[in-house]
Amino acid sequence: MEIGPTLLEDCIRGERKAQFKLHRLCFPVLMGICMRYRKSEQDAASMLNVGFLKMLDNLAKYQSNVPFEAWIRRIMINVLIDDFRKNRKVRELIEYTDFSESFTSEPPIDYNEADKQFDAEQLEAFIQALPSVSQKAFNLFAIDGYTHKEIAELLNISEGTSKWHVSFARKKLQEMMQRPAKSSRVV
Repeated sequence: MEIGPTLLEDCIRGERKAQFKLHRLCFPVLMGICMRYRKSEQDAASMLNVGFLKMLDNLAKYQSNVPFEAWIRRIMINVLIDDFRKNRKVRELIEYTDFSESFTSEPPIDYNEADKQFDAEQLEAFIQALPSVSQKAFNLFAIDGYTHKEIAELLNISEGTSKWHVSFARKKLQEMMQRPAKSSRVV
């Protein structure tokens, strides 16, 4: 993502056309992040707008020695985590999902074969199907590169709980990935 210094200066001065152009340039990156943390596109777009406004408000603090894309990613993730904390509910912490139908006695599958059958959209849908806290912990750890200690602080949980959620998410994703592969086998 190439963002020129003149575009940033115009945005800091409040020029609407420049802000619109910056929004268009940042949209794919920010929407990708939001879709990993929100279940619907409408919620993701709403959070993207909140994050973009925060980015505009703090644009004067941007230091050119930091890659711009990394800077906006960090802001967007922090906005999403802040929103999660603000709207956290007890029922979100204890979420029950019936995975009993995924436990079968069929032999294991070759994951290289499964990889061929999955695309990014399917994997994204599987991640969206995870319980909320497990989904957030998995995204922060596996995709955004946070440590368990950082995740624990962000989500206000213990490090052990963070590790459990990531492990749980991995197991559930593996189970979900097996289902389509099993249905494509010749009997």
